[in-house]
Parts: sequence; C-alpha cells; structure tokens
Amino acid sequence: MAGKFHLKKANDGQYHFNLNAGNGETILTSELYKAKDSALNGIESVRKNAVREGAFESKTASNGKFYFVLKATNGQVIGQSQMYASAASASAGIDSVKSNAPGANLNDES
Repeated sequence: MAGKFHLKKANDGQYHFNLNAGNGETILTSELYKAKDSALNGIESVRKNAVREGAFESKTASNGKFYFVLKATNGQVIGQSQMYASAASASAGIDSVKSNAPGANLNDES
C-alpha cells in the first residue's frame, strides 16, 4: 500500500498536512499554512526534497527522544517527524519518507 498525504484545515482556518506510510502511520507533519495553495506547495516540496541528498537532519529532543526534520534547499523546515525512542527508529522513519513521499497520493480533507 502506498503512502498518502492528508491535507487538513485546522480549527483556526490554517492548513497543514501529514504524510502517512502505507500502513497508515504518520511519518511527517507539516507546519501550519495560512493558504491552501501554500500547503499544496509544501506537499510538492516534500515530494521533491525527500529524495534530495542532505535534505534530512536528525535531532535529539531535550527529553532524549530522537526525531528528524526535512528541509528545503533554502534551509527552511518543511516537515518534522514524530518522536522515536532510538536513533535507529528515526533513521528508519527517514527511509520511510524517502520511499513514500515521491509517489504519495493526496487526500484533501480540508
């Protein structure tokens, strides 16, 4: 089963999206966007940058958990992962984004 982007409208009227793996697990979450077109551009940016070398940055949170961010070529963060218990799990999450994002369909729930 292929990955899927879920575009949603937040209670405050802004837009955001999640990238879910084929098993339904959320593997990347976007920032909030004021306009729907901006969120759609963010999805296209994830598709393009997920396969770009050096686009992912692994991080450690203050609580010791691991996560990653996906950055555009200009250095702006376009998505962040959930928290993982181990660096290996976070690395597997990066691999999942790389394999799911480019061909993921869009489910517009906004």
